[in-house]
Amino acid sequence: MPTTVSDDDTTALADVDNASTRPQGAEERGRDKPITIYDIAAAAGVAPSTVSRALTRPGRVSTETADRIYVVAEQLGYKRTRPRRPADSAEETYVIALAIADVGNPFFSRVMIGLQESARTNGYTVLLVDSRENAAQERAAIGKVLHLIDGIVLASSRMSNSAIQQFNRAVPVVSLNRQVPGVTSILSDSVQGMRAVVEHLAAHGHSELTYLAGPPDSWSNGTRWEGLTRACHALGLRPRRIGPFSPTIGGGLHALETWGRHPTSAVVGYNDLLAIGFMKAAVARGLRVPEDVSIIGVDNVDLSALTNPGLTSLAAGSRRLGMRAATAIVGHLRHRSQPQPAVTMLEMSLQERESVGPAPVAPPVLPPVT
Repeated sequence: MPTTVSDDDTTALADVDNASTRPQGAEERGRDKPITIYDIAAAAGVAPSTVSRALTRPGRVSTETADRIYVVAEQLGYKRTRPRRPADSAEETYVIALAIADVGNPFFSRVMIGLQESARTNGYTVLLVDSRENAAQERAAIGKVLHLIDGIVLASSRMSNSAIQQFNRAVPVVSLNRQVPGVTSILSDSVQGMRAVVEHLAAHGHSELTYLAGPPDSWSNGTRWEGLTRACHALGLRPRRIGPFSPTIGGGLHALETWGRHPTSAVVGYNDLLAIGFMKAAVARGLRVPEDVSIIGVDNVDLSALTNPGLTSLAAGSRRLGMRAATAIVGHLRHRSQPQPAVTMLEMSLQERESVGPAPVAPPVLPPVT
């Protein structure tokens, strides 16, 4: 199992650009004004990006330049100058960080397995960072381990593009299920996948559906909704969106009441956990699946085949995503070059199970709580 980095300390420094300390003996700056890499860069006569590399990746800056930056940083009162890495050398650590949105989501477990298997065959260890769906915690946790790693794989990152691009200037970054300009990105084809979902529902006579939206900061959430609406318009179905909801079984439980105000004969969840929670709540309230409402999830996690009825799910190939990420990040590290960032699109497949059936003659009605 990979090492897990706790990010509960939200006061941790997000990255070296934001790291600071009070200067001592620099009264002209004021005691409360922090030292930044821009101050160090100006005093040392180098670019801020060079300071960033010297403080986080010393092997990528010449010894003479790095030593000058360390001296200037000390003179200015900046204390966090030398990252602690083996022998303070240019050698690789052979560690890749995998940042995920939620360690409790089985989708990310499959990504981790695929990444870890491929990384291990190339001599790399995987260090796991769990952000708990929080962009600030994700950035802080990666910043704390940046001096220990050779590259980063971001699985469904919640950080801003600029934050991701900033890390990419320090070490190679590969983004999964999130397209980031200037960063190698590996994506599931939501447009093609959602077309398969809508075609399946249309073939069963459904004319309308409700999408249970996931986290508002999720790039995949936006692309899945876009793909769904595009397919609905092409095939004559009426889409409706409710949420956002937590991408968990609990989120699905809460979604039922909102859906019940304007029920539709079909429901598509942002992910399997949302869909499973919705199905559990619907059955508990007396609805039959799929006789009253058909339900589809996304990710095809192992749990979707164990529900009763089995959950039809759009498979994103999570293990394959992890393996592709390992290939990409190792390629960047071995060649030590700056290739044109590639965007790879992976096809999705619909796994048909028993949670989808013919559309009911009359619209479903959510029974009252008894």
